[in-house]
Amino acid sequence: MAHWLYKSEPASWSWEQQKAAGDKGTEWTGVRNYLARNNMRAMQIGDKGFFYHSNDGLEIVGIVEVAALSHPDSTAKGDPKWDCVDIRAVMDMPKPVTLKDIKANEKLSKMSLVTSMRLSVQPVTDDEWAEVCRMGGLDNPPR
Repeated sequence: MAHWLYKSEPASWSWEQQKAAGDKGTEWTGVRNYLARNNMRAMQIGDKGFFYHSNDGLEIVGIVEVAALSHPDSTAKGDPKWDCVDIRAVMDMPKPVTLKDIKANEKLSKMSLVTSMRLSVQPVTDDEWAEVCRMGGLDNPPR
């Protein structure tokens, strides 16, 4: 299983909205960056990810999982270049993990969230996953 981070501005799509979407989940649409798109194309059903509130909040607030493999983005107006995956909420992060705390943690100095701030869909290494989950109060994080 791989791990990911999905960034969303809470004014556009919040963690509460993601949870309200239920088990079916929602398409992660609107990504118009080739590297982020390629990350989604690499995802597998069940891969877990962090849900990160960008711009307002700047914190990891929940955990999601991939519910449907990469497919054409319904907001791309038929442009075959752009794909999306479907994700569903798994659980709240017991204690939101702030960008400030991530940047202060030497173990996370190479995390994409620190080094590639603008990328909206990012890979997370297994070690980064474990450390962020620890920081968020998850003793037994979903794998």
